[in-house]
Amino acid sequence: MLYENASDVILDDIFLELTGFVPGVELALKMEGLNPAGSIKLKTAVGLVEAAENSGALVPGGHVIESSSGNLGIALSSVCAARGYAFTCVVDPNTSQQSKALMRALGAEVVLVGERDACGGYLQSRIDYIAARLREHPSLVWPNQYANQANPQAHHDTTAPSIIKQFPTVDHLFVGAGTTGTLMGVARYFRQYSPRTRIVAVDTAGSITFGFPPGPRRIPGLGTSRRPEIFRPGQADETVLVPESDAIRMCRRLAAERGLLLGGSTGAVLSGVQRLRADIPSGSRVVAISPDNGDRYLQTVYSDEWVLGHYSPAALETAG
Repeated sequence: MLYENASDVILDDIFLELTGFVPGVELALKMEGLNPAGSIKLKTAVGLVEAAENSGALVPGGHVIESSSGNLGIALSSVCAARGYAFTCVVDPNTSQQSKALMRALGAEVVLVGERDACGGYLQSRIDYIAARLREHPSLVWPNQYANQANPQAHHDTTAPSIIKQFPTVDHLFVGAGTTGTLMGVARYFRQYSPRTRIVAVDTAGSITFGFPPGPRRIPGLGTSRRPEIFRPGQADETVLVPESDAIRMCRRLAAERGLLLGGSTGAVLSGVQRLRADIPSGSRVVAISPDNGDRYLQTVYSDEWVLGHYSPAALETAG
């Protein structure tokens, strides 16, 4: 298939059967890291940019600014470069060096905000920085992935239908929750077209999105220190909180046993599957969404030195 633009290369139909991961259960992993931007966030980025274009806010030669812990920043860097827009990404100390380097290689300006917010994270601090930049430069365009309905709409229109197309019957669907764009969009589609599917939201311990107390988080992708405006309680049938150490162990297990180098969010999502495996009836079809690959986590999740510097030695053991 021939494409005209890198942002058009969205591979939405690739699934990997994880045979034997949960005995007696058919588990498929939706592989979202195989497009040019390397994550599910390419769909979000395209949706956000096109919404800004369609509204007239973003015009030729425009300048986009957004907050991201990594993947959306890379995706927006790619989309903006292809469409002729300048892009500034506001990141924090949890953003990997590789992710920042990728953004810069795609022409983005990368701004690091290191002041923690009231909940101990960086999200509100990043947003406050954007607000200050907007006051100074009103022509900047902030898509605001946390409040923009174009975020969940992108996954309602692409991610969810692609799952149903591949698997007309899905008993359990596991979705990680970061901005909750994927979760909200997919849940809305499944409520309409597959209401029998049990939707499980997977969040990381220390995230406040689902009303749990804040705590330290070091792996970007899942969790927030500020509830996103697009989040709607009750869209998931169940929520599972996964400690980051469990996500790390799962990532390392997948690498050692399956030859899969996947990101921290995928480790958390599959840890969530494992935590609920006793509640999943034999013969069920389960789908879990893998947001990205693991190459951006080589200096963190897959680094013994980094893991031992932040977690107990048990985090180096492969999850069983």
